Amino acid sequence: MSEQFQISPETAATVVVTTVGIYLTFIVLVRFVGPRSLSSLSSFDFACMIAFGAVLGRTVLLEDPSLMIGVVALLSFFAMQGLLGILRQSRRLDRWINRPPIVLVAKGNLLPENMRRAHVVEDEIRYVLRRHGVRRLEDVRCVVLERNGSLTVVPDSPDLDPWLLADVTEPSREGG
Repeated sequence: MSEQFQISPETAATVVVTTVGIYLTFIVLVRFVGPRSLSSLSSFDFACMIAFGAVLGRTVLLEDPSLMIGVVALLSFFAMQGLLGILRQSRRLDRWINRPPIVLVAKGNLLPENMRRAHVVEDEIRYVLRRHGVRRLEDVRCVVLERNGSLTVVPDSPDLDPWLLADVTEPSREGG
């Protein structure tokens, strides 16, 4: 039982390096696959996330995990999360880590190129519009894929504050 509470400096270093490597790989993959990979999970996506967690756990916790290895891994993950929070204070780094919001519908028109790049299909647009009680596509100023992967519907309104869309990628720059 006492081996659960012991860890050698070499093993601790290995766990830290492995955890940091897995964490950075995860950030890079989410960056390239897009935020939709973590939002609105289908049953298939959920199964993939469970499998991912199992692979992640076995990789980080090494061949013979112990309580101390688990503690070091958790501390490493939380340290990386804290460091990432600090780095996100830089606008440039934050934009690299998190894609900017993307317009998928503009002034009642679907933007197929933006939808393709964002991995969003028409059915998802219809779903979010129905969920927000939209009766006609023409009544929508825009649908935005947010940085967290969720979809936001902005109704068409003459008094819409431009500040609300200041961080959104313009459709003209997206091929729409």
